[in-house]
Amino acid sequence: MKRGLIVIDVQREYFDGALPIRHPAGHLEAILAVMDDAAKAKIPTVVVRHHQPDPDSPMFRHGSDMWQLLEEVESRPRDLLVDKQLPGSFTNTDLDDFLKANDVDTVCIAGYMTQVCCDTTARQAFHRGYAVEFLSDATGTLDVSNKAGSVTAEQLHESILVAQQMFISDVIDRAEWTSRIA
Repeated sequence: MKRGLIVIDVQREYFDGALPIRHPAGHLEAILAVMDDAAKAKIPTVVVRHHQPDPDSPMFRHGSDMWQLLEEVESRPRDLLVDKQLPGSFTNTDLDDFLKANDVDTVCIAGYMTQVCCDTTARQAFHRGYAVEFLSDATGTLDVSNKAGSVTAEQLHESILVAQQMFISDVIDRAEWTSRIA
């Protein structure tokens, strides 16, 4: 088994912008620890950054301050930076080519948001034949209200984790992942 770590959209928009991630507690610390553990274990690490295709978008506008990676992620080692415009990190990117070139057969998902880009990327990886590990404490979300209803961050996060574990991913926490790579 050869793992690859995919760190999705740890950008300022989720800290200082319109979409502050609030659950689970310690999500950023877990992401940073996973990145450090991957570097020590020489696990290929891909950092993904999202931007909206509309140059006037109020969120994730390419080149804006809120589009920037969080400095703590920007300053850590990575093997590839992927820029994407859709929720799935494989769509119109070179992610799959990179993983294949590095003989990766198992991907680990960390980052934001649990129910959008993390969930979509995990599903895309599974569809491409990768085994998927989805980190319960190194992914995160926020409360969501829209015309379909309202859900708390806790409910949303747990629902996605349960759905992922049903068929797509092995949902584990950072401690379990760290023990697996030791």
